[in-house]
Amino acid sequence: MKKFFLLILASMLWFSACRKAQTISTDPSHKLVFSADTVMFDTVFTSLGSSTHQLKIYNAYQEDLNISEVRLMGGAQSRFKINFDGETGTAFRDKVIPANDSLFTFLNVTIDPTDGNLPFVIEDSLLFVTNGNRQMVKLVAWGQNAHYIVADTQLTGFPKFKIVADSLETTHWYDDLPYVIYGYALINSYGTLYIHEGTRIYVHGGGGIWSWIDGQLIIEGTAQNPVVIQGDRLEPFFKDQPGQWDRIWLMEARPEADHIVNHAIIRNGFIGIQAESTLYGFQGAHVTQAALRINNTILENHTGAGIYSTLYAIEANNMVIDNCGQYGLAIANGGDYLIRHSTIGNYWWQSPRTTASLFLSNYTDQDGVRYEFPLHCEMYNSIVYGAQEEELGKALSGTEVDTTYLFDHCLLRTSKFNNDVPGFSGCLYNQDPLFVDYSAFNLHLSDNLSPAVGAGSPIVAQEVPFDLEGKDRRGTPDLGAYQF
Repeated sequence: MKKFFLLILASMLWFSACRKAQTISTDPSHKLVFSADTVMFDTVFTSLGSSTHQLKIYNAYQEDLNISEVRLMGGAQSRFKINFDGETGTAFRDKVIPANDSLFTFLNVTIDPTDGNLPFVIEDSLLFVTNGNRQMVKLVAWGQNAHYIVADTQLTGFPKFKIVADSLETTHWYDDLPYVIYGYALINSYGTLYIHEGTRIYVHGGGGIWSWIDGQLIIEGTAQNPVVIQGDRLEPFFKDQPGQWDRIWLMEARPEADHIVNHAIIRNGFIGIQAESTLYGFQGAHVTQAALRINNTILENHTGAGIYSTLYAIEANNMVIDNCGQYGLAIANGGDYLIRHSTIGNYWWQSPRTTASLFLSNYTDQDGVRYEFPLHCEMYNSIVYGAQEEELGKALSGTEVDTTYLFDHCLLRTSKFNNDVPGFSGCLYNQDPLFVDYSAFNLHLSDNLSPAVGAGSPIVAQEVPFDLEGKDRRGTPDLGAYQF
């Protein structure tokens, strides 16, 4: 009887081994399924600590799957540690998941939030290779101590976001700790986000600040303590690396609740500020009833544009737009614009640029239909200059809508326009403004030989009596945001 039982057991083991060897899938369409595509360690540490999460890997097929490789991409230098199917290491090979079964991976990260060398967002990836398929699971943890705004909502057609100021709510951000945005920080309808002086905001790749219809953004920095918004990579290599995050996205605000941006530095994104009317593209569209008011603010080193505006109302004083890959200021499809004592200097060198630094348009074509919009733009005591021979462009259509523009006492680089052309008065053309060092984003006037020195209208200077840094310009005003 004992021999018979052992014979039966040996036969079962032999049959099982043969079956497994024969039923491991080689089908390249068979892929792993994970309990999450991103493992997020969202604990915000206040002292040295560790956190452990688990990842479950599923085989949803009727055949076994052989994972030929599992690898922590950061290797031994990674701040993450993994235990895969009971083994600790950074790389594993030939792990079989039986049909309709799963394996567990445990992941650990240890954080010292007081370590100034840590980035705000620590990332790595786990690579899985199965039947030639390479699949990645992202690992994300928080580093330095900060306020972390992590997107938690996804709607079809929109980027992932987290509401930071809900309807009828005013949220204040102060300078006690940096703010780190992962995804989009959203201001809901009739909500207000008030950002106080000295606040530092670091945005992870692809994220930004988004004010929904009837929301309001207020940024109130000071000359001594500006609000700074930039990417979250703190290594020296990324100091002047453009395109690290997406944009500040402003939709139409509610009447008498203008968007306000005072004393801010907005740098290294795709678009510094995108301001758009919610009625863009439809018959009867109109300029926004509330405005974006920008004062004493620098928008620099963006891969797309410093400001991209669609049928918006913008008033800007002492604004600097510097080094953008396409446009400094793109006025698309109309709007109402008043710009005084501002400097647009564009010497973008990271890639070819064929677009003008300042662009005006009053129409769009959609589905074979041309929609025209009113455009009114006035620029005074300002500079528009850059590396191209033509830094002023326009695409204006028809006479069905009111379209006017005026450049008065400005220094412009253009081969198409002069003071004999309607809309231009008292301007200087194609004379190098002699910036201190445009390669270092310094658009101050270098000396009194600059043609911009003393060339401004005193009447306009009375309306904007101090420059971006608080210097009085009422005697003999210079052009641009900085008084020499």
